[in-house]
Amino acid sequence: IDTRSLIHRERSQPPRVNFGDRWVNNSILEVLREDAIRFRVLLTQAVEENSLEVLATGGIPQLSAWRLHNGTIWRWNRPCYGITDGVPGLRIEARFLPAGPSVVDEMANAAFFLGLMTELPEEFGDVTSFMSFDDAKNNFFSAARYGLKGQLKGIDGKSRRVSRLILEELLPRARSGLSRAGIDENDAMRLLDVIEARVKAETSGAKWMLASLATMDPRAKSNVRMRTLTAAMKTNQQTGEPVHEWDLAKIPNESEWIDNYKTVEQFMAVDLFTVRPEDIIDLAASLMHWRHVRHVPVEDDTGDLIGIVSHRDLIELFAEGKITGQAEWAVRDIMKTDLITVAPETPTLVALELMREKDIGALPVVKGKKLIGIVTAYDFLTVSAKLFEERLSSVVNRSAVSASS
Repeated sequence: IDTRSLIHRERSQPPRVNFGDRWVNNSILEVLREDAIRFRVLLTQAVEENSLEVLATGGIPQLSAWRLHNGTIWRWNRPCYGITDGVPGLRIEARFLPAGPSVVDEMANAAFFLGLMTELPEEFGDVTSFMSFDDAKNNFFSAARYGLKGQLKGIDGKSRRVSRLILEELLPRARSGLSRAGIDENDAMRLLDVIEARVKAETSGAKWMLASLATMDPRAKSNVRMRTLTAAMKTNQQTGEPVHEWDLAKIPNESEWIDNYKTVEQFMAVDLFTVRPEDIIDLAASLMHWRHVRHVPVEDDTGDLIGIVSHRDLIELFAEGKITGQAEWAVRDIMKTDLITVAPETPTLVALELMREKDIGALPVVKGKKLIGIVTAYDFLTVSAKLFEERLSSVVNRSAVSASS
């Protein structure tokens, strides 16, 4: 996703994360020169070494300035220079390889990739002689966006679904490549069989995560769903099983579920709708109606929290007859400015007691003066309902067991 300004895109300036725009024809210097002239230096350090003088004396230059600059550019195929045991080397980082989600999945990905990189050059030679760079780039983005359901254009000009291409053409070549490289046949089969089973099951780490989130209770907070997803991933990783054999992640019951509500940052609302002090109150009222909220924070032009408007404030104005069609009220005229706020790490029980003591229905969560979330009485009602439901179900189940025995 390119989040830069429109001007950068209109000038065709590439982002620092990029696939490139043409094949390298002669040497890696083409990439280094382009990076030097296209991307401004973000980080600097004192460099005392003169690389040319080091070379002239038979030494090996560190090239520390370029290595630092290269570390701020994230090509999907990134050249990296390094020195190991006194020997300089240039490696190409394949940054697009997925990391996991399990060790065996990651090893299978690496075996599949290395097998293809060994076999394809032997079979087809120079890729630039039979595939345009635009086709390669389009294939890359199609695979990234659509995964196994993507369509890739082959060297014959025909498009094929990724899953079919892997099973019919790429896996056999990967097996040949690993064999050519002298990899033990049993090891190669064990890892590439994971790729085959994963493709046939139409599962990947990304699809497992999305499917897990889709089946979770939509009423659960985003933080709870994400923590559940992470915990399930860690548990599944420890089994040593590949991702296509994993059960979907499910939000745990009771005690484990309670762990997701220890501090306000774990369940505060972060998808916030705010107004400015100069906005008319009709906007605040409409926002409450449209988004089904009872409290609207007020921010100034710098993003600092300066007030809050509640549905109670609006009701009081109407009840007292202060709002008529003849006068326009601004948010600043009715917002409360004596704010009671908490930090994100505030314990949930402390926040609950504070809301009871101050008789308030909403508690903005801030870092400094910046609003990062909000906790409302409805959030606590949701938590209470969940706990009540689980406790009551537990009591009913125990009673049923006692009656049957």
